[in-house]
Amino acid sequence: MSLLDREVPGVVMTPDNIRSKTLPVAVNIGIAAGAFAVAAAIVLGADIGNWVLVVVLGAAFYLVGLNVVASRIEGKRAARNRAMKSLIYSACVLAILPLASVVWTLVSKGVARLDANFFNTSMNNIGARDPEGGAYHAIIGTLEQVGIATLMSVPLGVLGAIYLVEYGRGKFAGTVRFFVDVMTGIPSIVAGLFILSFWVLIVSPWFNDGQPRFSGFAAALALAVLMLPTIVRSTEEMLRLVPGPLREGSYALGVPQWKTILSVVLPTALPGIVTGIMLAVARAAGETAPVLLVAGGAAAINFDPFGGNQQSLSLFVYQQAGDASRYAPDRAWTAALTLVALVLILTIAAKLLARRNKLSR
Repeated sequence: MSLLDREVPGVVMTPDNIRSKTLPVAVNIGIAAGAFAVAAAIVLGADIGNWVLVVVLGAAFYLVGLNVVASRIEGKRAARNRAMKSLIYSACVLAILPLASVVWTLVSKGVARLDANFFNTSMNNIGARDPEGGAYHAIIGTLEQVGIATLMSVPLGVLGAIYLVEYGRGKFAGTVRFFVDVMTGIPSIVAGLFILSFWVLIVSPWFNDGQPRFSGFAAALALAVLMLPTIVRSTEEMLRLVPGPLREGSYALGVPQWKTILSVVLPTALPGIVTGIMLAVARAAGETAPVLLVAGGAAAINFDPFGGNQQSLSLFVYQQAGDASRYAPDRAWTAALTLVALVLILTIAAKLLARRNKLSR
């Protein structure tokens, strides 16, 4: 017997009284429109703020009005649920707005010099009144410095995380983890000063007739110092998320621990490891202070990371933003857009590669 066929004393069961009432969409929109209209009238009418205050005050009025109206139509419990959902959606919008603003600003201002000349020329022999000149040398420098830093930091970081998760026990592992945590918060300029005092001033004179020498490799060393703790921590967390029964099943089949790590643990955690590596790469690509201290920057193209000054995109943006030429800001915005696009392309490529490897297994 269905619920509609049951007889309840004194109550006639119909589809109308067994379904809870819901707040119509039109009423929800009307509450929002009224809330923001009242907020605009108060803020703009009294001249106490701008549109930012209107949005904040309107959101507060909307939550109050929604709670009152929903309580009368749906009940207090459903009204509280709607209020909480609205708060969650509002927090999501507030989190997305800064990102959307940054992207819009980069795209709108960065397209001014988005041409072939920008990607095919350097700033060599470019004067203050010359509208030409590009960031070819900076793009080459960024790719070489970040690439070398990645080659140095990724193996060390992944192996260090494997030790901490799979082998590390006792005080030594705790000490390593402590110093990794300390290095995570190290300022980038400290890493640059360390490489400056150690590599540039002490080591490089051995290979340069006793004279200190800036180089792209020195910048890569500084970037590797910054990337290493991020890779270790992110990889460690991903390895800890691998279920223990996977390891136990492999051990039960007689597979040694090192092979279990290579064939079971690492492939399972690979997507998360790649994400952590790309976060470290993004941080390294955007660093300016270490490159300025140990690579020096250059206006001409230098393909040799071991000899002479070398430029990077982040340093190029910094220099062009402070240049007195009226053409420099356009170069700075386009270089910033190029840097973001480069990191995005590398991230997507790494994600697709990790996904393909996972599917192929």
